[in-house]
Amino acid sequence: MRKIAATYIFPVNQPPIKNGTLICESDGTIVDIIDNNGELKEESGLEFYSGILVPGFVNTHCHLELSHLKGKIEEKTGIGGFIGKINTLRNQDFGSIEKAIEIADRKMWAAGTAAVGDISNSNITIVTKQKSKIYYHTFVESFGFHPSRAETAFEYAKNVLSEFRENKLPASIIPHSPYSVSKPLFEKIKENAFAEKSLLSIHNQESKGETQFYKNGDGPIANHLKNNLGIDISHWKPTGKSSIISIMKYLPPQNRLILVHNTFTEKSDLNELKHNRSLENIWFALCPNSNLYIENKLPPISLFKEEDLNICLGTDSLASNHQLSILEEMITIQQNFTELKLEELLIWATLNGAKALGIESTFGTFQAGKNPGVNLISGFDFRNMKLTISSKVKRLV
Repeated sequence: MRKIAATYIFPVNQPPIKNGTLICESDGTIVDIIDNNGELKEESGLEFYSGILVPGFVNTHCHLELSHLKGKIEEKTGIGGFIGKINTLRNQDFGSIEKAIEIADRKMWAAGTAAVGDISNSNITIVTKQKSKIYYHTFVESFGFHPSRAETAFEYAKNVLSEFRENKLPASIIPHSPYSVSKPLFEKIKENAFAEKSLLSIHNQESKGETQFYKNGDGPIANHLKNNLGIDISHWKPTGKSSIISIMKYLPPQNRLILVHNTFTEKSDLNELKHNRSLENIWFALCPNSNLYIENKLPPISLFKEEDLNICLGTDSLASNHQLSILEEMITIQQNFTELKLEELLIWATLNGAKALGIESTFGTFQAGKNPGVNLISGFDFRNMKLTISSKVKRLV
């Protein structure tokens, strides 16, 4: 049994507790939270830390298998340049792909990450995930823009899915993005998701090029498909609408859905979404440091807050980020949207992420019986109750 106290405890599901005490089992299971009415007394076995205690973070969007590409792709190339580089470099073994995956997993754990929604195009992350202390839900990503590839692409995804499940690792098949999946492939993924009631995720409106491709049929996405991949896109007919509205019919409304990035999502898109399905089971995953890395733009967080959306956080990959740290994502948001309160950011980084992945019975809050992990954040601005660029995280449990 451990007794851990700090300047503040943020249970997330209730207001912060000054000089509170968190009691947990040796394995991290929460037993109780004691409100000492702001007056902490010395007692045997009590650990006290200057800083704030928060639950383990939930990273709802990561590409662990791209960890070997850290520093290999220049910043601010735009989506066309970025995905072109990914296709060129992803299978090049810079040292060791497997070793890079192991290191990234260990660093995420040390940085306070308790659970991850991870994108996989292969089985290469299975060994690391089996040994990891982190809970992983693997999104087996399927893509193939030309209709002729639909059957092959879906069968490949099913085989990868089977490998994860055979190794007792939670997984589901998802579409990569609106611009990389043909109608027949979307139909196969939809049918599978409906039958399995599975968790869905899709890259959404990460670039202006995506909107341009759907509205006009040209731009950097079209150039990538034709020139980088050599795909015949003569079958493609622009819809004249935004990408998310154009493909909503392929995402069953009863399935839990994570929309990732949302950098160029507009109010009109949100209005259309409300008419097509309930927003209660849609989570908007934000990866601000990746958005700055690729497009040098942040998503419209103030709009999302006004619309009371379910917001959660991700990191994307080390191909498009300098680290896989949810705290660093929170700091970037805090620095650019100063009106946000820490309590809001913590909900996005913990409880909402847990709900998005369907694991809120274990992760996301300090509540008796849960085992969410315990993080200490130091370098905290107590006067304004905000994170700073000097804030650091240390895992205690």
